[in-house]
Amino acid sequence: MSAYIHTVQYYETDKMGITHHSNYIRWMEEARISYLSENGWSYDRLEKEGILSPVIGVSAEYLKTTTFPDSISITVTVKKYSGARLTLGYDMTTPEGTSVFRGESSHCFISPDGRLLRLKKASPALDEWLSEQAEKSGGK
Repeated sequence: MSAYIHTVQYYETDKMGITHHSNYIRWMEEARISYLSENGWSYDRLEKEGILSPVIGVSAEYLKTTTFPDSISITVTVKKYSGARLTLGYDMTTPEGTSVFRGESSHCFISPDGRLLRLKKASPALDEWLSEQAEKSGGK
């Protein structure tokens, strides 16, 4: 997968002239949706198949500040996958390779009526793909 690129917008900065910390979490979500879509699992497709994947947890490590109009490259990896829960990792870097942020988001899978899903049954193809991705990153 190619990295997701986000350009820091002026409105994302605060009075100190640096990117407000809450924006990094939003960028994680942008990168997650892009990652899934690039790999054939657009969120539109998941919703049509009756699969929702809400965020159930996030962790963040802010390594270096960013400012307007920095270009941030976000690499997404599947850290862990159990069939019912997914943890994604995010590495954000500048074009020079400086790490600015490291984070994780955890997700479950639910039906539109809020019932927990096991992907092995709900979507065997998605289950297989996520299992393969987790294996590649050592996170099965």
